[in-house]
Amino acid sequence: MDRLEEYIRENREGLDKYDPSPEVWKGIRKDMHKGRRELVRWFSAAAMIVVMLTTAVLFYIARERENYVFSKRDAGMFLMKTNPELVESEIYYNNLINDLYNEATPLLTGYPDIEKELLNDMSQIDSICADIRKDLRDNVDNQEVIEALINNYRIKTHILEDMLDILRQNENNSEKTDENAI
Repeated sequence: MDRLEEYIRENREGLDKYDPSPEVWKGIRKDMHKGRRELVRWFSAAAMIVVMLTTAVLFYIARERENYVFSKRDAGMFLMKTNPELVESEIYYNNLINDLYNEATPLLTGYPDIEKELLNDMSQIDSICADIRKDLRDNVDNQEVIEALINNYRIKTHILEDMLDILRQNENNSEKTDENAI
């Protein structure tokens, strides 16, 4: 490269005399844009592929979500059709549990530790019930699974009833001690 640079420096004036013809410049421009056009085509193709793949993935995710929602709903409908007594039992026990909890709520205001422990116990039983329901979807006709689910509802009601009895006794005892103090 050093010899080429040296030659150009020595003969600069002689080389600057000659201008290339317009055809040469047109060829140079054409060659410059040719590479750029191919690059634009590749980027366009890549962008179209990315858009198509993204659209396909989004449609797939939407369909899977829809299938999941319908399968959950269909499982509930299937359970209602195959075992309406269980559905009635669940409604009965859920209403009973809600009534007992609503009755206990005002009494629990003075005992935040008991309320926290009660909520913890109820959430553990709810977790067990959820596992039993999963088993129930697999074995709808299995009487043992149904009995286990109903038994968990009974346990919840017994816990709430026992807690209510204790809270009522504490409330009555505190009222009696207040009356005796007067």
